[in-house]
Amino acid sequence: MKILVSADMEGATGVTWPGDVLPGTPQWERCRALFTSDVNAAALGFFDGGADEVVVNEAHWSMRNLLLERLDDRVQMLTGRHKSLSMVEGVQHGDVDGIAFVGYHTGAGTEGVLAHTYLANSITGVWLNGTRASEGLLNAHVAAEYGVPVVLVTGDDLTCVDARGYAPGARTVAVKDHVSRYAAVCRTPARTAADIRAAAAGAAALAVRHTPLTGGSWTVELEFDAAHLAAAATVVPGVAPSGERRVAYTSGTMYEGIRTFKAVTTIVSAAVEEQYG
Repeated sequence: MKILVSADMEGATGVTWPGDVLPGTPQWERCRALFTSDVNAAALGFFDGGADEVVVNEAHWSMRNLLLERLDDRVQMLTGRHKSLSMVEGVQHGDVDGIAFVGYHTGAGTEGVLAHTYLANSITGVWLNGTRASEGLLNAHVAAEYGVPVVLVTGDDLTCVDARGYAPGARTVAVKDHVSRYAAVCRTPARTAADIRAAAAGAAALAVRHTPLTGGSWTVELEFDAAHLAAAATVVPGVAPSGERRVAYTSGTMYEGIRTFKAVTTIVSAAVEEQYG
């Protein structure tokens, strides 16, 4: 049994504001240990549940946040940027039985601690075939295209609610309760580690590959907080205006869809000017 852990940071234990997740800040240095604790607890739980292999794919910002030396020796970690499938890199090789979303968060324009979708700001909403989409929902559909089920999701309480929409059978662990975008009632790392490990042990039984979900089409619509960002996004072939400050594109597969999404967000982030956005 091989488990892939997609590890994001905004939904980690104790994380509540930008300084906690921005590389190079003192708070980021502190929260790296909390983030690593969550990920290691998930790995230990999967091993408890019978997993033979756990690969962790770093999925936050620079994708160089976790403390490798604090992970269980059986874990392998994929770290660094510029990966074909970004947050779910590794799911496409045909040998992953289940995927866990650890440290995830809710989507842009919704309630939740540090809620966003790919870009910290600028994007005010994302919809996939008309359904408001978080990173979790987008990534779950990519994984499904390779026959890989989402078996575990951790983050704030609203992230767990969001997960019921795209992975209703997955185990969920709330490490904190949302108060505002920058505030939460947090559990201690000792408690969250125990909760995550127990949930992952149970989730291992859910790691059963299914028939890849193919066919159909995927329409992604994005809304931005400024008109010039929508205009910038249309530089990407196939991306067209769909409304005020909105663009949309349609892909035949989620593999293509998520790669186009990454291209759009990369171009848009380069079009953001300091202060005025």
